[in-house]
Amino acid sequence: MTNAARQLLDLLDIEQLEVDLFRGTGAGGETSMRIFGGHVIAQALMAAYRTVPDRACHSLHAYFIRPGDPKIPVIYQVDRARDGGSFTTRRVVAIQHGKQILNLSASFQVEEEGFDWQHEMPQVSAPENWPDRPELREAFAEKLPEKYRGDFLRERPIEIREVEPRDFMTPEKVSDRNYLWFRMGAAEGQNPVMQHALLAYASDMNLLGSSLRPHGLTWFQGKVMTASLDHAMWFHAPIRFDEWHLYALDAPFTGGARGFNRGMIYNQNGQLVASVAQEGLLRPIRPKGRAKGR
Repeated sequence: MTNAARQLLDLLDIEQLEVDLFRGTGAGGETSMRIFGGHVIAQALMAAYRTVPDRACHSLHAYFIRPGDPKIPVIYQVDRARDGGSFTTRRVVAIQHGKQILNLSASFQVEEEGFDWQHEMPQVSAPENWPDRPELREAFAEKLPEKYRGDFLRERPIEIREVEPRDFMTPEKVSDRNYLWFRMGAAEGQNPVMQHALLAYASDMNLLGSSLRPHGLTWFQGKVMTASLDHAMWFHAPIRFDEWHLYALDAPFTGGARGFNRGMIYNQNGQLVASVAQEGLLRPIRPKGRAKGR
C-alpha cells in the first residue's frame, strides 16, 4: 500500500467527539493548498454513516459554501432528520473557523428488490492503453514554476488514466464528452461503507473539467476561475473500487459563469454503479484594467 493510499484511508476514518459530532483531518488528499471537494464530501458521508449502522446510502446532495482550510481539522455535525421504515435521512454540516464550509444531505435505504435496467457502458479503449497520471504530469512539470512542482508531482492515492488526454497548456476546443479510468488498489478488502466513501472522494475528479473542454480551457492557463458549487451522487450497485471503473463525463450546459457537469461510473463488467452531477463556477479572468463586459 502506498503512503498516499494509507493517508486517504486514515483521513476517512473520522474521530467521534460526541453523539452525532465528529472530527476529520483537513490535510492530505489531492492538494495541499485547500481541501479537495471530494475529501470533505467523503468525510461528511462517513459521519452520516456512523449514525446509520444497518442501511446503505443510495444518494447524497451537497453544497460547497466556503473553501476548506487544510491546516486545521473539520468538524462534522450530524442531524438525524428521519429514521423511517425503509429510508433514513441525515443532514451533515461541516464546520471550520466557526463557519459552515459544506452542507450535505444523505439518504439511506434498506436492501430491496425491484426492476432492473440501465444505459449500456460506452465502448472505450481499456485502461492499459492510456498513460497514467504521474507519467502525464512528469512530462508537463518543467513548464510550471518551480514552487508548484512539488505539489503537482506528489503521490496521489487514486490511479487515473484519462482517455485521449488533452494538452495542459494549449488544448484544442473539443467535445464536452470525455472518459477516464480510475481505481485504488488499497480499496481491496475494505467494507462497503469505505467503498462508498472512496468512490465519493474520487467522483469529484475531472468532473468540472468537462465544462472547460468546449472552450479550449484548462486550469493551468490562468484564464478562468473555477470552484465546485454543489455535488450530487447516486449509488446504484455495490462497489469494489480496487478494480478499474470507467467514468463517462459530459457537460450539457455552460452559461452565467457556471457549468453543469454529469458523470456515470461503470465497473469493468459494464454495470452502472453510480451517477454524479455537479455545477461549478466558470468565471472568465480578465486582464487588470479591462472593464467587465467589454
